[in-house]
Amino acid sequence: MTPFFPSSVRLSVISLIFLCSGCTHFANDPWTGKDKAEHFVGSAVLAAAGTAYADNQGWNEARSRSFGLLFSVGLGATKELYDSRAGGSGWSWKDFSWDIAGAAVGYSAYHLTHYR
Repeated sequence: MTPFFPSSVRLSVISLIFLCSGCTHFANDPWTGKDKAEHFVGSAVLAAAGTAYADNQGWNEARSRSFGLLFSVGLGATKELYDSRAGGSGWSWKDFSWDIAGAAVGYSAYHLTHYR
């Protein structure tokens, strides 16, 4: 069976994340707040939606899970990359952490309601 995401794609995503440490500037933000709740809930919804889409395509559970998680985390990373531009609020590892936590919860919630 061939992997859903080739190693070159995985390496590219990891490289993108590490390259963002050289972004224009970083955000100086707290760990809690309305913004963090929006990151968490948004990522949870995106992960569940991505997993549902993949599941409806007839993909197996592992492939659906991978797609849902990578869809959500990828959009979160893209948003942070956008924020790191010169006129943006800055890259926030705290926001990105909430994105990852939300993606995990979104997939878990979908998994609990659809796989028994």
